[in-house]
Amino acid sequence: MGPPANDDFDDDEFGEEEAAEHPRLQLVLRFAAYVRRVSWFASLGDPLSPSEIADAEAYCAELGFPHAAVVPVESWEDAEAAIRNPDWNSEWWEAEEALRANLIAEAAAEAPEEDILAALTAVTARASDVVHGQAAVAAARAGIADEALIRAAAGAATQACYQAALVLAAGAGDDHPFAVKFRLYEAGRWPLGIVGATFGVF
Repeated sequence: MGPPANDDFDDDEFGEEEAAEHPRLQLVLRFAAYVRRVSWFASLGDPLSPSEIADAEAYCAELGFPHAAVVPVESWEDAEAAIRNPDWNSEWWEAEEALRANLIAEAAAEAPEEDILAALTAVTARASDVVHGQAAVAAARAGIADEALIRAAAGAATQACYQAALVLAAGAGDDHPFAVKFRLYEAGRWPLGIVGATFGVF
């Protein structure tokens, strides 16, 4: 996940006074404006590129699952089966939650927690406005009208934005698992999570 150029940002819309005192929160609020420029879900079902496979493998390894196999998912129907699979790996979710808590603590050393939460709210609000429509468009192109599945895709993308914003708030690097996962979304993908010993990427 690389920061966009300054002219990608709409500082007037996200110019909270609190953020002006904290450079990392400025980055978070600028990121909130950037999310509308991401090509959400544009590459669903396409063959994975070598760089996307490398990012998926790096994400799994950094999260503590180095032996998870990256599996390409080719259709919305297969994506739905993956996210509803009863073998969903709860340890993967717990690992992400631990990372989230660590980032919150690290960010709180830089700025008041209430200001951090306000900045993150700006990110999720902007993301939710954008990604649902893009998910619906991508689904429609594939002849899919399942609103619950569309909401699942949009919710996952919104969460990824929140996580990526936390990386910025905490001053973590581009090799942080949340930053790596967000790169997959930037590439137009939907990372579906770890099920059993596989990591599905749509």
